[in-house]
Amino acid sequence: MKILVTGFDPFGQDTMNPAIEAVKLLPETIKGAEIVKLEIPTVFGKSAAVVKERLQQHDIDYVLHVGQAGGRFDLTPERVAINLDDARIPDNDGNQPIDVPIQTTGEAAYFSQHPVKAMVTAIKAVGLPASVSNSAGTFVCNHIMYQSLFMAHTEFKTVKAGFIHVPFLPEQVVERPGMPAMSLADITRGLEAAIGAIVEFDGQPDLAIIGGQTH
Repeated sequence: MKILVTGFDPFGQDTMNPAIEAVKLLPETIKGAEIVKLEIPTVFGKSAAVVKERLQQHDIDYVLHVGQAGGRFDLTPERVAINLDDARIPDNDGNQPIDVPIQTTGEAAYFSQHPVKAMVTAIKAVGLPASVSNSAGTFVCNHIMYQSLFMAHTEFKTVKAGFIHVPFLPEQVVERPGMPAMSLADITRGLEAAIGAIVEFDGQPDLAIIGGQTH
């Protein structure tokens, strides 16, 4: 089994991104699965092109995208991606689409193809906070999750795609009082546990446990 794990480059006011820094530290194999690492640009459109190129070059079984969610205190596998770009800030190329469909021929939304509840359970089992998220936002994180799921449904039908958000690093919150953060070592450990759950639940249904929210 091969799992493509991507992480975004820094964006906005930040000079680092915990997503790619944690991806770089992942082991080369996790529970027998080969880990293929890829840095992707925080850019609408271009991020999907980079991922598509790598999918064409490798026999990939799963794609796990990793992105920064400043303000969240836990690791959050995303349940759904919506067919909409609505950027609060420009991406790294200055693009700022407002209410633009990602794929005119795509579904309104796609659900993750990963066992998100099993991933949360595995992260908690190594002593780290985690929960299922029901919104990946409307910035490049949601964009790449939707694009990869669109590709998985239309072009790369043996690939299963999904996304997980991670918190700020401590260095990023020095000038952001009250913002939660998690160490790079813990983020990496949590990602490894999540990927382990993907491997273990390959071909099986997700855990039928509570993971919903009231709001």
